Amino acid sequence: MKNAKIACFDVYYYKDYTRASGIVFEIVPSERIVSKYCKMMGAASQYISGAFYKRELPCLLGVYKGIKENIDLIIVDGFVFLDGSKKGLGAYFFEALGRKIPVIGVAKTFFRGCGDYTKVYRGKSSKPLYVSSIGIDQNSAAELIRGLRGGGRIPEILRKVDRLSRNEDMSLPPY
Repeated sequence: MKNAKIACFDVYYYKDYTRASGIVFEIVPSERIVSKYCKMMGAASQYISGAFYKRELPCLLGVYKGIKENIDLIIVDGFVFLDGSKKGLGAYFFEALGRKIPVIGVAKTFFRGCGDYTKVYRGKSSKPLYVSSIGIDQNSAAELIRGLRGGGRIPEILRKVDRLSRNEDMSLPPY
């Protein structure tokens, strides 16, 4: 994915509202942030196991619509597929965008029954990240996540978008 613009997303749930965040970055010639986006939204629906997308997808689409750059690849916090046929957050996001932008799912926790993923070990962690994809080869997706900057289990860019969604990065006001 040379010279690609990649967008990673995360959502944080507060008591009365949600804050969805996205960071657009490039990895060539070296990893650098191009822009940051945030969107405040009303309270999210309840979490339902196996239907995480119902809670998260409206938030991700809300922040995605504000992105000015042309995006070549998306990274979400979650699975693309929950098993061989049941769609996860990443697959629903892929479809919502007209099946035009590849999506990589990076999950920190295993979801029972999930079958199509690659375990990616980073840094000195003995706990894997569970990487799944749609619109991009699974091995290429895993290699991209493995190669992102940061010496720990979680790539630094994914830590940054998490902090942004938690409002810990005050360099950007919500829009």
